[in-house]
Amino acid sequence: MTTTRFAPSPTGYIHIGNLRTALMNYLIARKAEGTFILRIDDTDPERSKEEYVDGIKQDLEWLGLHWDRVERQSERLDRYAAAADELRDKARFYEAFETPTELDLKRKKQLNMGKPPVYDRAALALSDAEKETLRADRGNGVWRFKLDHERIEWHDGILGDISIDAASVSDPVLIRGDGQVLYTLASVVDDTEMGVTHVVRGSDHVTNTATQIQIIEALGGTVPSFAHHSLLTGPQGEALSKRLGTLALRDLREQGVQPMALLSLMARLGSSDPVELRAEMAELIDGFDIGRFGSAPTKFDVEDLFPLTARHLAGLPLEAVQDTLTDAGVPAEKAAQFWAVTRENITTLKDLAPWWVMMRDGAEPEIDAEDAEFVAEAMKLLPEAPFDDQTWASWTAEVKAATGRKGRGLFMPLRKALTGQAQGPDMSALMPLLQVVKARG
Repeated sequence: MTTTRFAPSPTGYIHIGNLRTALMNYLIARKAEGTFILRIDDTDPERSKEEYVDGIKQDLEWLGLHWDRVERQSERLDRYAAAADELRDKARFYEAFETPTELDLKRKKQLNMGKPPVYDRAALALSDAEKETLRADRGNGVWRFKLDHERIEWHDGILGDISIDAASVSDPVLIRGDGQVLYTLASVVDDTEMGVTHVVRGSDHVTNTATQIQIIEALGGTVPSFAHHSLLTGPQGEALSKRLGTLALRDLREQGVQPMALLSLMARLGSSDPVELRAEMAELIDGFDIGRFGSAPTKFDVEDLFPLTARHLAGLPLEAVQDTLTDAGVPAEKAAQFWAVTRENITTLKDLAPWWVMMRDGAEPEIDAEDAEFVAEAMKLLPEAPFDDQTWASWTAEVKAATGRKGRGLFMPLRKALTGQAQGPDMSALMPLLQVVKARG
């Protein structure tokens, strides 16, 4: 069975970059009718917070990315300890004691000699007595996985054939001196024991994948199919890293972005397929193909979400927005008429309340100086409310006959006088909802 996972660390809220990973893994699992695991990577007790665990779940539920089960790494520490013991037994795990300063000096020396700045494995030459002395002096060392110095190769679902020389990579640290198990080991143990078959993550993990393949094989596991998606940039190609705090999903939700608008964009962004607004998750699942994504950095512009949101909202039935209309104060008997008039003239649901306030209380008129006399004359001809769907046509016809104005010169000043805006719904449909006209003076 196809099994994928989304493995966020609860050290913050999900941002747009995390979503890309979550969505790809979700769509792969659902298309194959497989299993999608939400795995909370909370092995860092100082930075992991329960409020972020709750926030991650809330964001995924808002999007409709429902998981089949939840796993927490903090509850699996015994499994990582067992794996570490197995690696020690197989002589693939060793303790090293260099300080960060010493490691930095080694890297600089290697670079000056034109060599790759990889760990020199000096710790392998330490005797038991020397280790005891270092432990007494510096505390416990870190535990490194001993890589086999050979080429590590796999076929990547997005990048194609990958080959990395393990000799060009430092033996990875899997357990810190304070005993904290790091991502590289915990992820391997989890993926192996949970039967994960497909792993999609960012291209910044390619080197991690190379080392993890060897760890998986050392532990007797089955290597999953890996795919590394491109990283997102801003619309001008700039790094998104400094902006991710403003691109948290909860911030986008607060701005009025609709889930299907966001998912429709992210399910196609960076692929050879055009972005198309989808009405249901099933359509995204059916049309998803990881092989159609490219390796080039992918430009993301948050502004692209708003036209998609507007189109999505325009297609919703009344019952889908009834609660929002009620909260905005729209009377139940006017809700259907109001939604029909405004649905194609909003970008987000937040725009509905101002439309109702304008219709109920009247708009501050916008009157250009050259149109002041014309508007004043027209207002004398406007009948008293309530208006109907014929009021606009009959009134403008009467104004045209009285003033000689026609076309845009007739309609635009009147629209701006009644609504305070140069654009908006068809005035014939809007007039029956207009209860106050401030332009009468």
